[in-house]
Amino acid sequence: MENQIPNPRTLQEAMIIYADPDVAFVKMIALRWPDGITCPRCGSKKNTFTKARRVWHCSDCKKQFSIKIGTVMEASPLGLDTWLCGLWLLINAKNGISSYEIHRALGITQKSAWFLLHRLRLVLKTRSFSKLTGEIEADETYIGGLEKNKHAYKRLNAGRGGIGKAIVMGILQRGGAVKANVISDTTKEILQGELKKNVAYGSDVFTDSHPSYVGLDEQYIHEAINHSFEYVRKNVTTNRIENFFSLLKRTLHGTYVAVEPVHLQRYLDEQVFRYNARKGNDADRFRLAVKGMEGRRVTYKQLIGHAK
Repeated sequence: MENQIPNPRTLQEAMIIYADPDVAFVKMIALRWPDGITCPRCGSKKNTFTKARRVWHCSDCKKQFSIKIGTVMEASPLGLDTWLCGLWLLINAKNGISSYEIHRALGITQKSAWFLLHRLRLVLKTRSFSKLTGEIEADETYIGGLEKNKHAYKRLNAGRGGIGKAIVMGILQRGGAVKANVISDTTKEILQGELKKNVAYGSDVFTDSHPSYVGLDEQYIHEAINHSFEYVRKNVTTNRIENFFSLLKRTLHGTYVAVEPVHLQRYLDEQVFRYNARKGNDADRFRLAVKGMEGRRVTYKQLIGHAK
């Protein structure tokens, strides 16, 4: 039956195809188990299906499982039609999509939409541990509001610039992928530690003139650009990673408006996924994202800080 259902190529087709719970169920089986239905607990392919309840009974471990078990959708009362349409909307919205937009588009409460989006961002987090190679650009940026715009009791009164803001470090391979993480500070130990963890030794690394990058010559071919009087010197520039930061800030300031620091990494993961999958079409990004649903889960209490 799955072969008779067309793969959506546009938002309109996705909303039509996945709006049918029966169709969404068949498509999700094909996306999750392309080589045959497998028990998420023991890995066995021996099972029987109960159509009325849409669950399988594993012949080996003797336990039941559904299409949602072992995925980020586990224990969710929302149907597959809502999950798949929500995922399509999130990954193909260039500047992100707010919980209120999801609430209106899918007909669920704003609270459910907020929870749905955070679980989907967990899906988008890269699982690759491969290091970047070739020509690498590295830089850091600050995320947060201006001190002068805060209520008086919230102001730190400790200086200007990045005071009171979250720090994000980005590492970009020219023509390839980008990695971005929230870091605690911009010390030499932190910045160079991130580079060593994510960039293969011997690569060409381009940074600005921040003193914490001094000493990278021991493992990399390092060149720095001094932004006080130049932005490009031959092929030495950090313009590409700065362009990624501008896309990130456009999303945070224009769509999400106020992001709590505790949730910032998930918003970073969303933007990183969208950037790294930029060369594919909407359907390619969707299939790639669905593969990340398995083996991940976050509860509402964990998101709001009531559980470890």
